[in-house]
Amino acid sequence: MKRLLPKLSILCVLSSAAWGQQPADIKPAAAKAAFTIADVHASPRVSFPNSDSGQLRGERYSLHQATLVDMIALAYGVKPEMVQGGPSWLELPRFDVTAKADPKTSDAELKRMLQALLADRFKLVVHKGEAPMPAFLLTAPSGKPKMQQSKDGETKSCKADTTPPAPGEVPLFVLACTHMSSEEIATFLSQAAGNFLTEPVLDQTGLEGAWDFTLSFTGPRERAKAGAAAVSIFDAVEKDLGLKLELKTAPRLVWIVDSVTEKPTPNSPAVVKELPTLAPTEFEVSTIKPAKPDAQPGGRVANGQMNITATTLKNLFSFVWDFNSNDPQLLANAPAWLDKDKFDFFAKAVMPEQIPGRPPVQFYEVEFRQMLQTLLMDRFQMKVHREDRPIFAYKMVADHPKLTKADPTKRTHCKQGPGPDGKDPRVVNPMLTALLTCQNITMKQLGEQLTQFATGYIYTPVLDETGLTGGYDLTLAWSSAALTILRPPPPPGQPEEALSADAVTLYDAMQKQLGIRMVKEKRPVSVLVIDHIEETPTPN
Repeated sequence: MKRLLPKLSILCVLSSAAWGQQPADIKPAAAKAAFTIADVHASPRVSFPNSDSGQLRGERYSLHQATLVDMIALAYGVKPEMVQGGPSWLELPRFDVTAKADPKTSDAELKRMLQALLADRFKLVVHKGEAPMPAFLLTAPSGKPKMQQSKDGETKSCKADTTPPAPGEVPLFVLACTHMSSEEIATFLSQAAGNFLTEPVLDQTGLEGAWDFTLSFTGPRERAKAGAAAVSIFDAVEKDLGLKLELKTAPRLVWIVDSVTEKPTPNSPAVVKELPTLAPTEFEVSTIKPAKPDAQPGGRVANGQMNITATTLKNLFSFVWDFNSNDPQLLANAPAWLDKDKFDFFAKAVMPEQIPGRPPVQFYEVEFRQMLQTLLMDRFQMKVHREDRPIFAYKMVADHPKLTKADPTKRTHCKQGPGPDGKDPRVVNPMLTALLTCQNITMKQLGEQLTQFATGYIYTPVLDETGLTGGYDLTLAWSSAALTILRPPPPPGQPEEALSADAVTLYDAMQKQLGIRMVKEKRPVSVLVIDHIEETPTPN
């Protein structure tokens, strides 16, 4: 539910180097380790697909919006990037799985059942092997770090310096940490650096014992404001720790896909009887009230409860009905108060009985979306429908393309962060906040990816009219829309600041870096039409 709830806090967990862990040694699927029956079908299309981790509720196991890479990773207990090989389309189709199992089935047994399902329904064949994988290597070139050896009796901790910066000074993110091993430092860096370290950080310092240090760098949200004075995580690691971070490759154990089919075998006719459609889950209790004027937006959805504060209905609508709230064209007949009045929401539902030893049962995103829709429709006496209306949207046309043809056997995928060469233009230009690297991607697929990775600029699917065929490898860097087209207005009486010369809109980035021009045109697009809505919810 990334789009609905803002990130409330950052927790630095000091644990073993999870990024560097090897695949779990899970036994191959045993003949008896199989679901009683399973329904496997293509997932409905959503703008921001995210696979959940699967849950067993009673005797029903469910998994949503999962690619085959997601399912293989889940079945073998590894991260998705540790699934290598396979056909180019492996990361594209998404599936929903509903299956029947004994309510007391262990997590390990569920993994083996999922392995068996993949082998049976997708004819999956995999083997364990070793492959060179991109990783940020943490090294100690001089062998003499600038950190201090921890004293006996010190406790492990990592605390942020909350001292306010001097007037006009861009704040640094300062962390003082004690009693951390080099392996824990590598894990800590991967968590603290946000989207700059998109690959795992592996400890190759050779340092022993525990260390104390203070690390100061410019946080991702402050880099544009800091400009040339921004301190990157790479510079901070070298200056403050005496260590070095470099993107290279390192051999790691992986699961390699030998063969797999793109479509599953048909469901058994017995699925209709054995796995009937369940009645929609609804909130049992709900409270809606106007938010306090000074309340900050926030929220939490967990353990069958929803607690959301100081949010507008438009914000909730964009999640429930799956549209980009930045584009007013996508919501028709919306009253002005929909984006101004703020409410607090509390609701809870009766969740399935908790099985001892299992994680708490949580809402599925698709389930929560439907529950929230039902609540809003009821309490605000809403009537809505969808229809195609002509609105402004983008298409791509070729304009002296600057693209590299891809190896057609490579897997199609896009990710945030640098490509294999490790070059990150954001380090040199702090006004660049987004970096997209794609492998073996068609122009049609790129248009679809932009709706997910460039939400401040692209609100509807981008049509491909480039005439370019086949797959391409590309890297694209641009500035957040919050720094360009969606900049907040200046305070009353203050002039608007000029756009920084270093800021690059997505449209300019596409033109200059890829030779692809973004053209706005009017065409029919599905919009949500509000037929009726009350400003005051029904009584609690």
